[in-house]
Amino acid sequence: MTERFETMLNWINQLSFLADQKISPPLPASNDASFRRYFRIHATSHDGQETSYIIMDAPVELEDCRPFIRISEQFIEMGLQVPKVLAKNLEQGFLLLTDLGSETYLSALEHATELEVDRLYQQALTALVTLQSKGQTMAKNLPSYDAPLLEAEMNLFSDWLLGTHLNTSLDKVETQQWQAVKMHLQHAALSQPKVYVHRDYHSRNLMVNASDSPGILDFQDAVQGPLTYDAVSLLRDCYIAWPTEQVTEWQRAYFLQLCSQNLMRKDEWKAFQKSMDFMGIQRHLKASGIFARLNHRDGKANYLNDIPMTLHYIAQVGEKYSDMTDLVRLIETKILPKLSHAK
Repeated sequence: MTERFETMLNWINQLSFLADQKISPPLPASNDASFRRYFRIHATSHDGQETSYIIMDAPVELEDCRPFIRISEQFIEMGLQVPKVLAKNLEQGFLLLTDLGSETYLSALEHATELEVDRLYQQALTALVTLQSKGQTMAKNLPSYDAPLLEAEMNLFSDWLLGTHLNTSLDKVETQQWQAVKMHLQHAALSQPKVYVHRDYHSRNLMVNASDSPGILDFQDAVQGPLTYDAVSLLRDCYIAWPTEQVTEWQRAYFLQLCSQNLMRKDEWKAFQKSMDFMGIQRHLKASGIFARLNHRDGKANYLNDIPMTLHYIAQVGEKYSDMTDLVRLIETKILPKLSHAK
C-alpha cells in the first residue's frame, strides 16, 4: 500500500456523511490517458442499502481538479448526465463522485444489435445538441480553441508520431506541404460557429445508463470552439468504426437537430459536411500523435493499436479534397509502410 493510497483512505474515512456506513476497500475503476486514477468504493448503510461511489485521484502537481468541478456543475445545470462532486480535497487532489456505472459505449457497442447501436448514437447526438444549445453563454467563459492550440495539437503528429515513434523527418518540400495543410485546417476550424466543446466526446467517455441520455466523462478540458469538433469525435471515433452510409445518416440527424436549435441553416448541409471532414482530419492528426506520446512518454503501449485506424480515417476522408492530397500521400507512402515495423 503506497503512502498516497493510505492518504486517500484516511480522507474517505473522515467524510461525515459516510461515517455511519461500512465502506468497501477501493478497487481500480478505470484509467484514462491522463495522470488521473479512479477507484470505486461501496458504502453499505445499517439497513443494508448499498451505494457505489467513484474516487478520483489527481495528484496536485500533475492535475488540477478545479476545472473538473466547474465543468461538472455546468453540465448538470444543462440537464446532462455527469458525475456529481460530492466531496473534494483540493489540497491533496481527491474528489468523491457519483458513480455512472461501468459500461462504456465502446463496450456496449461491441455486442449491441443494430437498433441498439442507433439508439445509443441518437441519444449521444441529442445530448451533444443540448450541450451546444444550452451552453452558449457558459462557453464564452471557457478557454478558446484558437489557432495556437490547433497548431500545437497538429504538431503532436509530426513531433511524436513521425519524429519520436517512426524516427522520420520531412524534407524541405514535405515541410512546406505540411505547413500548408495545417494552415488550411486551422482556417476551416476557425471559420465554424463557436460552441461549448467537450473535446473528447467519444465511445470511451460515454456511459450507458438507465436514462435516455448518456453519462458523460472526461469533460474537464472543455473549450469554446468549432461546432463540428465533438460530433466528429463521436461519429469518426478512433476506437470503433462504422460504415460510411451509417455515419452519414447520423450526421444528417445531428445536422437537422442543429437546424431546429438555429445553430445551422438547412441550406448549409454541404458546407457542414466539408467542415466536419476537415475537423476530423485535424482531430485525427492530433490523436495519432497523442497515441504515440502515450507510448513513449507514459508507457501506455496499448494506445499504439489505435494509430492505424486513425491514419486510415485521414487518408479516406482526405482523398476527397485536393487540399489534402499531399497529406494523404505522406500517410500512404511514408507513414503507414513504416508503422508496422515501429515499436
